[in-house]
Amino acid sequence: MKRIIVFIVMILMSQIVVSQIVINEIDCDTPGVDSMEFVELKSDTSNFPLDGYVLVFFNGSTNTTTGQGRSYLALDLDGYVTDINGLLLIGSNSVSPLPQYLIPENTIQNGADAVAIYQADDLDFETPTLAYVDETLINVLLYQTNDSDGSELVTIFSDFDSGIQIINEGAAQNTNSIQRNNDGTYFTGTPTPRQLNDGSGVVLNGIAITINQNQYNEGEIFDITFTTEQNVSSTLNFDIVLDFGTFNTSDFTGNTSLTIPSGQNTTSTTITLVDDVFDEGDEVLKISYVSLPSEYLILNSNLQIRVVDNDFTMASFGTPLNPTFGTVTSSQPSGYYNSLDGLSGSTLKQALQDIIANPAVVRAQTYADIIDILKEADQNPANSNQVWLVYLEEGRAKLDFQTTSDNTGKWNREHTFPRSLAGYNDIDNDNIADGKDIFWTTKADSLRHGNSDGHALRAADGPENSIRSNQHYGQYTGPSGNAGSFYGDVARSVLYMEIRYNGLQIVNGFPSIMGQMGDLTTLLNWHRNDPPDDFEMNRNNVVYTWQFNRNPFIDQPDLVEYIWGNMVGEVWNQSLSVKEDNDLKVQIYPNPSHSDVFIKGLKNEALIEVFSMDGKKIKSINNFENNSIKLNLTTGMYFLKIESENKSTIKKIVII
Repeated sequence: MKRIIVFIVMILMSQIVVSQIVINEIDCDTPGVDSMEFVELKSDTSNFPLDGYVLVFFNGSTNTTTGQGRSYLALDLDGYVTDINGLLLIGSNSVSPLPQYLIPENTIQNGADAVAIYQADDLDFETPTLAYVDETLINVLLYQTNDSDGSELVTIFSDFDSGIQIINEGAAQNTNSIQRNNDGTYFTGTPTPRQLNDGSGVVLNGIAITINQNQYNEGEIFDITFTTEQNVSSTLNFDIVLDFGTFNTSDFTGNTSLTIPSGQNTTSTTITLVDDVFDEGDEVLKISYVSLPSEYLILNSNLQIRVVDNDFTMASFGTPLNPTFGTVTSSQPSGYYNSLDGLSGSTLKQALQDIIANPAVVRAQTYADIIDILKEADQNPANSNQVWLVYLEEGRAKLDFQTTSDNTGKWNREHTFPRSLAGYNDIDNDNIADGKDIFWTTKADSLRHGNSDGHALRAADGPENSIRSNQHYGQYTGPSGNAGSFYGDVARSVLYMEIRYNGLQIVNGFPSIMGQMGDLTTLLNWHRNDPPDDFEMNRNNVVYTWQFNRNPFIDQPDLVEYIWGNMVGEVWNQSLSVKEDNDLKVQIYPNPSHSDVFIKGLKNEALIEVFSMDGKKIKSINNFENNSIKLNLTTGMYFLKIESENKSTIKKIVII
């Protein structure tokens, strides 16, 4: 009999413990970029430990793989404790008051979805796990945002003994939250994070951090102010830290131990940023509390301030807007293109693919690795702390990489051959940046690796990238007033993709067939009129260190004509019959040309001598304006010997 009584008592105690935690409030959709979403849990007693509990979010969409009641997020609550009012707030750093449990912005999905508390482990709900009802289910809430789906969730949770409720938060971008009444029902109203929904409970004294601006240069001085909502009843002593990433205590001076005297509500500290001589790159300091007494409510924390490094370096070559030529030398191995000599047509094209898609040599990196590749390959020659934006034609801080749905002022990865046109997307482990030495073996048929090919991805302004979307080149010509400094770059990028991957093709017009992209005529003109410069050669060299292949149309731009242009069917040879002297760094465009050509890179007067293919000098030109030359030649191939500043070079040109 005694054992039976003890057993009954244990069951009752278990039921009491199980009933102590519920979903008190959820805000699944907020105006803007959904940065203010949160979930609030409530325990029947204050300071309740949540060890052994997991909060699981389920997708109610009709997607047969990720939806129909499958989990998309599971939060382990081990180590967390509710506050004096029995509340635990879960949300991003943008939520105020600051949640005790921080998650990234825009993590919580809109309805029709569900959120549930289980006595289980987060590993029990590795995504996507189908929702279920058993004795470990403690509480569940089904919520909507004017949605019509979610029927599978209703079916799954209909067996829950405590019953289910389906609450509509409102239309998209609403300002409501779903809140629990004391009787267990729910209502919608103005969000009340870290407050009891009926207005009762202990009122905590909130403390807020204030800064005047979010960016300073090395050597500048700024104040951080801390203010409580009410005067403190006893002296408040607290510490802060400014460390974050590479920014540490060696990068600033100033007091980080602060006091608000009894009866007052504010204090401040003055921080001086150390102006060192090291090029560390722009850094970020983050203002955070070390600890605060439990009677204080943190209204905001983890405030970030950009520290701009004034020790940035400049490259020896120019930006695409102010290009230089010949300063950067190709790092191609000796004889890299030798196998192409003497070939033409489809044989030449295949031989080129055999080089740049050789599975015994070429490596494929992840889509996450591309971020690091672009920070190096697309580094702004005028400022080593920035990337160069391909369409906007300007630099942007490397730190401003887009990490949320908000792309304003951010840069991201632009596929020159759009995903939706090519048919590739993220693959397993594509979100892991594992560095140069971890890679996939890849070949010409590995189209999936086109998603993360550094030769076909560029740093781009977020909004401009969205505007370009999946338009063909020719449909898209860049933002209004652009200088076209990227035309040749993107042309050579997508032409490379056709050779590198089977299943891709550059065609005339604006096709709607998967794997095809246009417009070939436009891209050929862009290639001819914007020849490869030092910026493009440098990025070719950088990508080569990761992928062990090169874009041949940067190293050997004339190859374009032999595959798509005016020399199709002609035999390709690298060596010219007239020896080249590359001391004079210039570029000629358009090439092929109908008559007139322009020379990039000339700074002083020059003598131009025109030779036929057999080496016979046809004419000399020494008087021309604006670097424009009228050749007046018949159709064919010629060599131009250009002499200036006691230097010379020989360039091949095609007249059509």
